[in-house]
Amino acid sequence: MTNTQSFQAVNPATGESLPGDFYEATDDQVNEACERAAEAFQVYRKKSGPEKAAFLERIATEIDALGDDLLQRANAETGLPLARLTGERGRTTGQLRLFAEYLREGSWVNARIDTALPDRQPLPRPDLRQMLRPLGPVGIFGASNFPLAFSVAGGDTASALAAGCTIVVKAHPAHPGTSDLVGQAIRQAVAACGLPEGVFSMVHGRGTAVGMAMVQHPEIKAIGFTGSFRGGKAIYDAAARRPEPIPVYAEMGSTNPVFFLPGALKNSTKLAQAYVGSITLGVGQFCTNPGVAIMAPCDEAEAFTQAARQAIGEVAPAPMLTQAIQQTYVKGITQLAGLPGVEVIGMQGGETYAHGTAALLTAKAGTLLQYPELAEEVFGPGSVLVEADSREQMLTIARSLHGHLTATIHGTDDELPDYADLIDILEQKVGRLLINGFPTGVEVGHAMQHGGPYPATTDARSTSVGTNAILRFARPVCYQGFPPALLPDELKDGNPLNIWRLVNGEWTK
Repeated sequence: MTNTQSFQAVNPATGESLPGDFYEATDDQVNEACERAAEAFQVYRKKSGPEKAAFLERIATEIDALGDDLLQRANAETGLPLARLTGERGRTTGQLRLFAEYLREGSWVNARIDTALPDRQPLPRPDLRQMLRPLGPVGIFGASNFPLAFSVAGGDTASALAAGCTIVVKAHPAHPGTSDLVGQAIRQAVAACGLPEGVFSMVHGRGTAVGMAMVQHPEIKAIGFTGSFRGGKAIYDAAARRPEPIPVYAEMGSTNPVFFLPGALKNSTKLAQAYVGSITLGVGQFCTNPGVAIMAPCDEAEAFTQAARQAIGEVAPAPMLTQAIQQTYVKGITQLAGLPGVEVIGMQGGETYAHGTAALLTAKAGTLLQYPELAEEVFGPGSVLVEADSREQMLTIARSLHGHLTATIHGTDDELPDYADLIDILEQKVGRLLINGFPTGVEVGHAMQHGGPYPATTDARSTSVGTNAILRFARPVCYQGFPPALLPDELKDGNPLNIWRLVNGEWTK
């Protein structure tokens, strides 16, 4: 039965409704999508690496074939500029093709072989062979801030499909038309590759009911989520309460602290401009925008603050993804600005529908230590600039931090070795450490880590960007005493796939 409750997308730049009606999925429709994913999994899980690679590449081709229609719709639904969306489309198809290459090489399965030792005393050793196998159907939540790269065909989708899992996607209600276009491209790829329809399904829903129905469905074996702490924690808790608890890989929020050492601050104007540029990139709606920065005590600190003040004042307001996100941003900045000892540089909200205005808050380190909420995420183009009284106070702030995706240190080659203790502290707080850069912009590659200790994510051992993301949706299976003909190709004698394997403790091809 089709739900008659419908909604339309809204242009965040104007507040106008966009053409197209989208319908809330019913419980029956969510159940059907999950059941079909479970049925299709029995076929898709057995596909070879090259077969899955061809499927991912076909998805990328179909997305490219959507052309300007996709970019125009995404622009209308998100307010993001066409140039940014063009780059994001390239990132989306690029990560699909990267996973395809990874699958063709094949060593990701982490094959391990301990050959039988029948004469071992006091007991013989059986033949043991292990490799990674797909978990099962995965539920994926589209993200608001990346309508392509972290949404319907984003990194969670690419990595889950690469692992051999089928997927059910909960489209983000902020860009339903964009989601439908990309969903159409994936379905066309499914058909072109002769796969069961249930390999990919998508449902719509504005509230929490549809997503929670997906999380609680017994056929779903893992969840991928990018969004708010509140949303991610609710999903995590619901998954843990299931009769069969399942893993939730949720990226939930991060302020990505930046530490400025005295030597770096000597180039105050250029550095301040780069800092403000990172704060306001994408109207501050990146998960890696620096929400808090700590300056070492030095004569240049005041010059840096003034340069940042000037740079923030030159940033024009721009539409945020939704009016709700803009209102939450304004509320968050207003609350922080009301704390004792906090000064606001810049306006606290946009005057036009859903527009966000950049804001820089300044405070002393003692204020931050007294009010730790200053180091918590306010999603949007704002940041808190903190001046420390001493080197030890910088270290105290670092120790007080919760988990984040990234942390950055700016310093000269001469002074950085003297702050090795700061690096040691931050290494325990984040998933990615940067020197003399800014965290906005996450490279998609083999060595990237996009995840961090709680509350940045629900599992600091995983990444949502890069080829290691495939490991979230796979589990090890050991085959003991198997006849050679029954073994997967990855584990057969002679190594027919020519992959790297750990054989009797030695990596070899």
